Amino acid sequence: MSGRTATATGEGRGTARLRLLDAAVDVIRQQGLHATTVDELCAAAGVTKGAFFHHFESKEALAVAAADHWSETTGAMFAAAAYHDRDDPVDRILAYLDLRASLIEGSPADYSCLAGTMVQEAFATSEGVREACAASIFGHAATLDADFADALARVGAPAGVTAESLARHTQVVLQGAFVLGKAADDPSIVTTSIDHLRRYVLCLLRRPPAEEDQDVR
Repeated sequence: MSGRTATATGEGRGTARLRLLDAAVDVIRQQGLHATTVDELCAAAGVTKGAFFHHFESKEALAVAAADHWSETTGAMFAAAAYHDRDDPVDRILAYLDLRASLIEGSPADYSCLAGTMVQEAFATSEGVREACAASIFGHAATLDADFADALARVGAPAGVTAESLARHTQVVLQGAFVLGKAADDPSIVTTSIDHLRRYVLCLLRRPPAEEDQDVR
């Protein structure tokens, strides 16, 4: 998933642990997990190295906690989003995708997913980081399961198509788009991919023609 965290600066911006977690979100999205040092994290958080090791036994332990922190902060943002208020399940899914598109601005460090960034580096070297990132990504996908289930129940699910697989497919598209957006340093690749995903959802969960004409853009 992608999202924004409010990283405060200066004293009085929360506990040292929270400041380190916020710093990890920002710094790791900017330069990756392996390239990030404990010293850089301490400097970004404004804490001492002693404070770091008081809260985390290693950089890997911080990365695991940062993935959980990312899930909590972005999860709260998505849980409170207005797309949940739509009556129609397809409308909810489309509005979710519109929200995702609205978050794509600035550099890849601003809009990409912390969990997706870390798992690409650590999937074969840190089981703990991989599992924390998997929990974050698959956990977010699962928040869409009910909407896809409702939509499929209305139109009839094609053979082999499940709500869970569709919800996960949205994250496949998003995570892949983040990688290509980074490679080209071009956020329009991400928004274009979201537009294609939106069209796919409309084709699969087809509505009466009049309704489709209103939604396709």
